Amino acid sequence: MPETHFQQELEKLEVAIMKMFTLTEQSLNKAITAMRERDDDKAQEVIEEDEQLNQLEVEVDDITLHILALWQPVAKDLRFITGCSRIATNLERIGDQATNICERVLMLNQKPRLSLMNSVEALADKALTMFRNVTSAFSDQDSKSAMLVCRTDSEVDDMNIRLMRSLIDFMITENVIVERAVHSIIISNALERVGDLSTNIGEDVVFISRGINLKHCDTYDNISI
Repeated sequence: MPETHFQQELEKLEVAIMKMFTLTEQSLNKAITAMRERDDDKAQEVIEEDEQLNQLEVEVDDITLHILALWQPVAKDLRFITGCSRIATNLERIGDQATNICERVLMLNQKPRLSLMNSVEALADKALTMFRNVTSAFSDQDSKSAMLVCRTDSEVDDMNIRLMRSLIDFMITENVIVERAVHSIIISNALERVGDLSTNIGEDVVFISRGINLKHCDTYDNISI
């Protein structure tokens, strides 16, 4: 029956998205490990594996267009399909940030470690936790957990700002570390961007689950889920 085929297509879409979540987490986790352990080989792996996420995003786009053209879904099914399309874009961009981090790690590893890398690693752990939490929120269709991820974004923003100020102060007093500090700032900004993209995914989960559009929302504190 058509309904059975439609559900099979929805399941195919969900499988593809969950595969993207898994590969994205692996890339992000590997990038952070490469930074922490100064592992060039692991960093290079992330860079080389980025194409897998690109291909998966294309696959999700194809499935989405096929479903929309063939069945013209409505209500929550339509929200799920359009939400998955937006999530795939954000996942691919997180993969790009993991690649960006690894490109900087390869440069940083050529010189002695900066003392402020401990703060960069703390930011990395926070961003990775946000991503893992939003992955669970999507898997469980848990809008409350998704909102918690969105509300965590300001913490990542604050950590990034404090870290950049410290690195800039460090550059002023220690000219010899300028190049490494610049690479560290770029990594910090990439991690902050991971937090932003995880927040976007959290907004999409709320949209899929509850039909509430949180795009361009100034604050999440007054939103009840």
